[in-house]
Amino acid sequence: MGSRSGSTSGAKAAAADATVTPYRLLDQIDSPSDLKGRSAAELQRLAAEIREELVRVVTHNGGHLGASLGTVELTLALHAVFDSPRDKLVWDVGHQAYVHKLLTGRRDRFHTIRQEGGLSGFLSRDESEHDAFGAGHASTSISAALGMAVAMQRTGDPGRVAAIIGDGALTGGMAFEALNNAGTLSVPLLVVLNDNEMSISPNVGALSKYLDRVRTDRRYHRAKDELARMAEKLPQGELLVELGKRMKDSVKEFVYHAMIWEELGFTYIGPVDGHDLRAVVEALRQARNVDGPVFLHVVTQKGKGHAAAEADLERGHAVSAPVKPLVAGAPPTPPKYQDVFARTLIELAADDDRVVAITAAMPTGTSLNKFAAIYPDRLFDVGIAEQHGVTFAAGLATQGLRPVAAIYSTFLQRAYDQIVHDVCLQGLPVVFALDRAGFAGDDGRTHHGIFDLTYLRCLPNLTLMAPKDENELRHMLKTAIDHTAGPIAVRYPRGAGVGVATDEPLHALPIGRAELLREGMDIAILAVGTMVLPAERAADALAAEGIDAAVVNARFVKPLDERLVLDLARRCGAVVTVEENVTAGGFGAGVLETLAQAGVVVPTRVLGVPDRVFEQASQARLREMAGLTPDGIAAAARAAVTAKSGQALAGASARERPALARLAD
Repeated sequence: MGSRSGSTSGAKAAAADATVTPYRLLDQIDSPSDLKGRSAAELQRLAAEIREELVRVVTHNGGHLGASLGTVELTLALHAVFDSPRDKLVWDVGHQAYVHKLLTGRRDRFHTIRQEGGLSGFLSRDESEHDAFGAGHASTSISAALGMAVAMQRTGDPGRVAAIIGDGALTGGMAFEALNNAGTLSVPLLVVLNDNEMSISPNVGALSKYLDRVRTDRRYHRAKDELARMAEKLPQGELLVELGKRMKDSVKEFVYHAMIWEELGFTYIGPVDGHDLRAVVEALRQARNVDGPVFLHVVTQKGKGHAAAEADLERGHAVSAPVKPLVAGAPPTPPKYQDVFARTLIELAADDDRVVAITAAMPTGTSLNKFAAIYPDRLFDVGIAEQHGVTFAAGLATQGLRPVAAIYSTFLQRAYDQIVHDVCLQGLPVVFALDRAGFAGDDGRTHHGIFDLTYLRCLPNLTLMAPKDENELRHMLKTAIDHTAGPIAVRYPRGAGVGVATDEPLHALPIGRAELLREGMDIAILAVGTMVLPAERAADALAAEGIDAAVVNARFVKPLDERLVLDLARRCGAVVTVEENVTAGGFGAGVLETLAQAGVVVPTRVLGVPDRVFEQASQARLREMAGLTPDGIAAAARAAVTAKSGQALAGASARERPALARLAD
């Protein structure tokens, strides 16, 4: 009976325990120091818990899932061996650094990642002392880390510096500029290559093929295994241990006598299985003991531990937050601008075999994968190398082809010298398709395309356009292909169009001609691109108040339709300009320049993105914060009309003033 009674109480206790969620080891990690002294079993358990947390949060919020799943063990090992923030861990881009955020005091806020007011999806020095360098663009880590290592050596700082770069980012020329420089400097710098055979899309180029050979060559791995067994049998003794090491190095040199990393001046370690925690920790400890530059080659699997991300590495790279299902009977969501762009380019290419397309490792993000499905030999993926891509396009154009370089607005900034020197100064007919122009939403400050109207408008020989909707984008692409008098750019936003029909025949637009959408006598609202529809809605609200507003779809930021601008300014006596671009040097600045040169002085309000940093939020919310809404436009128009009335009142006779004052009120 006693035995039976004890069994019953034990069952009750077990049932009670089953209702309590077991504690997570992850919940005990508030800083990297909490990893010190953890057993291998604890770190393995922690890796599993981290993967669960990544999948739970990122599939809800959206974000870069695959890359971070692939670096769980690598990140744990880095923080176990190095002492952040004294030691500097410089992550390239930040796609692979979500685990780093979880381990560096941001676990409690991780559920806010990529949300308004929450954690950034990228690295940010403003966010944590453990983010040694902020980055949202690829290929910068080695340069920044080398700068830190040199500075620390000069100041006597004993800390170490490690740059963690993906093999996709290693296709960027800047990474090799840094490697070339680092190899000549005797500073302790560790470069960790996180090699998962992917950036966002499968990697391209000779370097990727080289890494494939290193990863898969059986001779290399057989040699390593043989030498390891030989070393184990050697008697103890520093001389023989060193001899074993030299034998191992000699065989490595025999197999790969021209290993690129060694030739660049680095001590090479690897390849190492990036999901074997013990192996990665040991390799990092070895690397830390080398006084000069070290290149550690770590092989990982993108999306590791999550079946969906493993099965589709490209889609698993970044996932979107769940979309609410459409209400029954609701109209379908309009097509994305990027898809309209790709379909139109396919249509244009069918009629003109000179049309070719270029992407910088973003065939899916720009929808050029659809173009490649039809014309595989007419799409060139240059890797994460925007500078090369633009000059490559220039070379194509010199030989009569019609290259279309489809690059995100924020990434085209990286090729600015090439746009100026290699394209514009030579007047070459390269077409720039600037995807993600304007606010980028939850990708945040490093990805907002809010500078392109400014940085392109000032360049000679370049024509610059922005469509009001997805149908106009089609005609602007036709215009761009037909335009041979120099480079031409069209910028369009992220996300879905406004829902207009896109089935009319393609036709070219007259260069430099705006579209007057609505007549008006009290004020002229000049809008460009995404701001045209809000401007029309603002005009509707103003009309209800008795203010008659003209609305213009500018279409061309350069050349500007100066005749229409001056005519409306003189007739209406007040102007508002609206653009989803910084106000400094953009479309509104061009309108002001036109008015000043003609000596036309009227109250003018320039609406655009204010001169401050905008973090992540929805596109709608970001536009609201910038005042780029129908209400914001209407408020600016009222202010301009009031200023116009005030000017008229100041210049009126005593008899006219009472009537004008009533109008102003």
